[in-house]
Parts: sequence; C-alpha cells; structure tokens
Amino acid sequence: MGMKAKVALGAVVGIVVIGAVSANAGSDGKDGGSGAGSDKGSSASAEHKSGGKKDSGGGEAAEEKKAAFAGDGEYQVGSDVKPGTYRTTGNTDDMCYWERAKDASGEMDSLLANDNVSGTSYVTVKATDKVFKSSDCKDWEAVDPKAKGTPASSMDGDGGMFKVGTDIAPGTYKSTGNADDSCYWERTKDADHGLNSIIANNNVTGTAVVTISASDAYFKTTDCGDWKKA
Repeated sequence: MGMKAKVALGAVVGIVVIGAVSANAGSDGKDGGSGAGSDKGSSASAEHKSGGKKDSGGGEAAEEKKAAFAGDGEYQVGSDVKPGTYRTTGNTDDMCYWERAKDASGEMDSLLANDNVSGTSYVTVKATDKVFKSSDCKDWEAVDPKAKGTPASSMDGDGGMFKVGTDIAPGTYKSTGNADDSCYWERTKDADHGLNSIIANNNVTGTAVVTISASDAYFKTTDCGDWKKA
C-alpha cells in the first residue's frame, strides 16, 4: 500500500445497523485520530491478558509471553507466520497498523482486511492469506484458543478489542459522557475483521448501552467512556 492509511474494509461510520454498513476512510467507524483523550480506568484494559494475576477490575494482569513475530514487518503466511489468531496489546494513538493481504502486490485489490489500533487487537490470519503486514505495533503473540482468564465486569472505553468470556464477561454494559459521535463499539463473531464479522455496531453521543452475548467472540470499543456492567 506504500503507506499506512485508514482504509479499513470493515470500517463503519454513523448510526449503523446490520445490513447497512458503510465503508469509510476512518478505521473502526472513526473519522480521524485517536479522539477522546479522557482519563481511562484500569479494569479490563489494553494490557489485559489471560492467565496472570488479578488486576483492580477483576481481570487478569499482563504476563510476559514470547512474541510470535515483531510488530514491524511484512510476513509471508505459511513460512514467516503460521495461520492462527494473534494479539498485539499496549498500542497508543492509533499508530499501530496491520493488514491481511491476498498477494504481495501492495495494491488495493490485494487488501483483505486492515485496521489502525489503539490498545489491543486480535487478528485471525487464515491459511488462504498470503501476506500479513504490521507497522508501529507492539509485538504479536499467538493466542491459545484453550486459554482461560477471569473476565472483568468493566473495561477501558478506548482499549480496543476484548475477547468475550476471557477478557470481558458477557452482560449489559453502559458507557457515559461520550461526545460528538466519537464513541464507537462493535460486537463481532470472529477476528477476521470483515464486514461479515460484525454482529452489531454503533457510533454514540451521550450514554451508550450494549448487551454483549456469551456467543459473541469479541467486543471492540474506541474513544468511548469506560464501560461498566449494568
């Protein structure tokens, strides 16, 4: 692609309902930079990882894990990177950019999915992918599908993606004090980051209320006030 750009295929903007998702140059439904800049809580956060010590919000604190591959580079799937689900955490200011591609041409037509990340991102690299690109991200670690954690009942509103049942407990959550439609949330069925991955999403001004189902795979939140279980 030549440079990082907010051209996420799964990007959304405005009040969105399933079946009416619109693509936009801002990733994750945002129309610009990292936005809120408000103080965030430290419950389930971008630093949350399963299998560690409990943190102040009931989740598990971070553990040191061996990186699967570095956060800067272009990798051939199958030789450099094995298919599977990976996680990067601790990213700030939307500087982390990743991309799944069907070839190494660097052209827009090769793009399968991409995102700019604050906090944590989970991505599933498929065996049919040819290239995975990552720029300005923290190192990526492989996600053990059998790993268990103590899911939290609150989360950082700008923490990125949370794995349901591991990072965050299912239930109804509320976020308050959001301004100018900058708060974006998304329930997803997988970490493919395609339009078909989205179960429901929204941009919110004021108070946001969302029920995260136990059958959801992930919950994504960007530029929102902290979420607390209602």
